[in-house]
Amino acid sequence: MTLLITNAKPYGEQAVDILVEDGVITEIGTDLVSDDAGVDTEVLDAGGHVLLPGLVDLHVHLREPGGEESETIETGVHAAALGGFTAVFAMPNTDPVQDTAVVVEHVRRRGAEIGLCDVHPVGAVTVGRKGTQLAELGTMANSGAQVRMFSDDGSCVNDPLIMRRALEYASALDVVIAQHAEDHRLTEGAQAHEGAVAARLGLAGWPATAEETIVFRDCALAREAGADLHVCHVSSVHTVAVLRNAKAQGIRVTAEVTPHHLLLTDGRLTGYDPVNKVNPPLRTGTDTQAMREALAEGVIDVVATDHAPHAAQYKDAEWAAARPGMLGLQTALSVVVHTMVEPGLLDWRGVARVLSEKPAEIGRLPDQGRPIAVGEPGTFCLVDPDAQWTVRGAGLASKAANTPYEGMRLPGAVVATVLRGRVTARDGKVAV
Repeated sequence: MTLLITNAKPYGEQAVDILVEDGVITEIGTDLVSDDAGVDTEVLDAGGHVLLPGLVDLHVHLREPGGEESETIETGVHAAALGGFTAVFAMPNTDPVQDTAVVVEHVRRRGAEIGLCDVHPVGAVTVGRKGTQLAELGTMANSGAQVRMFSDDGSCVNDPLIMRRALEYASALDVVIAQHAEDHRLTEGAQAHEGAVAARLGLAGWPATAEETIVFRDCALAREAGADLHVCHVSSVHTVAVLRNAKAQGIRVTAEVTPHHLLLTDGRLTGYDPVNKVNPPLRTGTDTQAMREALAEGVIDVVATDHAPHAAQYKDAEWAAARPGMLGLQTALSVVVHTMVEPGLLDWRGVARVLSEKPAEIGRLPDQGRPIAVGEPGTFCLVDPDAQWTVRGAGLASKAANTPYEGMRLPGAVVATVLRGRVTARDGKVAV
């Protein structure tokens, strides 16, 4: 199969044509013509739009197995392809939990069957994500799923001894431990960021220190173990300070921020709409600005969606009973354009860094996040930087519709997604 992309602007720079043969870029230039033109060549006119390496998401919830009423691997992968993603990491809080080789291999195999996006299962750190006994990390790492990231996401590995042992195993296995940083002793019963908004609304406060203290502890443990620690969904300005200090010491820690923590604040909670309920909670404008600056600086390494679909029966409820989480796969690129590109905090090479290159590096994906160059994989995301579109949850590919951006007009639109020379999404439709 041959793909010829014409009039594309890699990283928003000079327009070129790109020839992809058997999944690999074989030529970049102008006025290219495939030797097989008209026989087995697909032509994609990029229209002068921005071409990036395919996006990589380190943090998604595909709900399968066990939560198919909210999302399936198939619907989640459809959303990923439409959002420009060519690889996603599926978190382990499923039913059964992804804590054995059998379950992670099922997730990996199902993603491969669909074929629109590489699906990499994240293994649980502890059995059942209960925090008391280490799961068989080595068995999952050496299984057919080749698990390279482990997390109890949705729950924190609160026990420092368990976390220390996990990091020691991670060092030996060359895998990464991704921590959901939340000291549950400080957040029990909490419903919103601890601050003026929560006090006014009568919602129990969720202190930012619950995140900060776990990150501080885990950085120390990672230093001792010589292991790679990844901090999920950073939300607090105080956590940024901890990360900056840890990185200055040479501690091997990376961190992610979600699109919603780049854009939204706890001011949205005024109407008690559960679509704004998320873990960690939306925080203040000061925190949001700190997230943007830290991402631009590299203290926070990547953007990860924490895509968390919920069926209506779990979200359309009283605030206290509603489940936390938001959709993110199809809106992530646009939110990054709005919060980071439009204000001049990132250029398009910076976008490639935080949404593709660095996530692929953290997740140990040698064939993702690669430069757009001859000899590299033909895996891309094509973006119209001038487009504007209105978000409608019912129109998204996910099985659920719980987007906090409902009715919001966002900049930048994914025009096409290409995985190893195969167009997986184009003009708002998934390739079948």
